Amino acid sequence: MKKRRGGRWLGALAGLAGLTAGAVGAALLLRRRDGSEKRQSIYPEYNRRKTDRWARPGMPVTFRAELMPGRDRAERTFRVAEVLPSGRVTLEEFTGDHAEPEFEPIR
Repeated sequence: MKKRRGGRWLGALAGLAGLTAGAVGAALLLRRRDGSEKRQSIYPEYNRRKTDRWARPGMPVTFRAELMPGRDRAERTFRVAEVLPSGRVTLEEFTGDHAEPEFEPIR
């Protein structure tokens, strides 16, 4: 029986070439097409532009009736004092910071 010369080395070299090709392919697939392109989130509130906010300072917002039962609309309405980077708001004459779902949709 004849011995193959370099059989192990050829197999190892072929395996290494396959791993290298796979790594290069994965890097090309994962690379961003455009460096300035922002990734899209599955949550629409995170896909908004910086200028596209649900509230602005000075704007009146009304708490949902479920959060303040027994109060009419005028008693549940407050003005936005500041919009925080997280999208939450602080209100004039009302304590704490609040998120969009706490308020009625804007008509």
